[in-house]
Amino acid sequence: MLLAIDCGNTNTVFSILDGDETIATWRTSTEWQRTADQYYVWLSSLMRFQKLDVHIDEVIVSSTVPRVVFNLRVLSDRYFNCRPLVVGKPECALPVQPRVDAGTAVGPDRLVNTAGAFDRHGGDLIVVDFGTATTFDVVDDDGAYIGGVIAPGVNLSLEALHNAAAALPHVDISKPQAVIGTNTVACMQSGVFWGYIGLVREICARIKAERGREMKIISTGGLAPLFQQSEALFDAFEDDLTMHGLTVIHRFNKDTA
Repeated sequence: MLLAIDCGNTNTVFSILDGDETIATWRTSTEWQRTADQYYVWLSSLMRFQKLDVHIDEVIVSSTVPRVVFNLRVLSDRYFNCRPLVVGKPECALPVQPRVDAGTAVGPDRLVNTAGAFDRHGGDLIVVDFGTATTFDVVDDDGAYIGGVIAPGVNLSLEALHNAAAALPHVDISKPQAVIGTNTVACMQSGVFWGYIGLVREICARIKAERGREMKIISTGGLAPLFQQSEALFDAFEDDLTMHGLTVIHRFNKDTA
């Protein structure tokens, strides 16, 4: 069985997979201080709760937080008796190498999203990931990551408004009933919601114009369903894109070993 771990700036997701079948998925907050032993106690408790009797013998990790990788390596070595594949490290091969400026370190989450999206949708893609940051990954016709855009995340923007302006409350993002807000919360929600609709539409249009070709737009990330159902911005929504990308990269490394 494969344990795939996606460590983001806010949350870390653990999935147990048998081939392309997802056996179980759990989410926890990302804390670089968490030890390998703490990870295992948490993980094994959830497995017992769900009465899962599985043998994990392979691990792959994608982490945008470098400080957590050490303890995830220890978790893999100590409790699963295997050396993990870590996306972005030299020992972890990619199906297609990214084509970016020399010396540029591409975030592992972007490499994983690229691999997963290309496997499902082919090339000429824009992958929009609504995470802590809102990222746009451009995938060439052969599956190579060739660059993209990074914008502040939706919740990050709301938090910045709340923290920087004493009179503005903390609000949750949702689609407002009208563009013109008639109270402070509605005004903030309208500004953020329609602001991001405009941001996504404009950036994707400019990417297509710069590339001079038609491109599919794929959305993923926690807030993607909100924007997916509200406007015809995306050609597809993938809720498990990162995990699928991890299985694609893991399978590629096994096949080429």
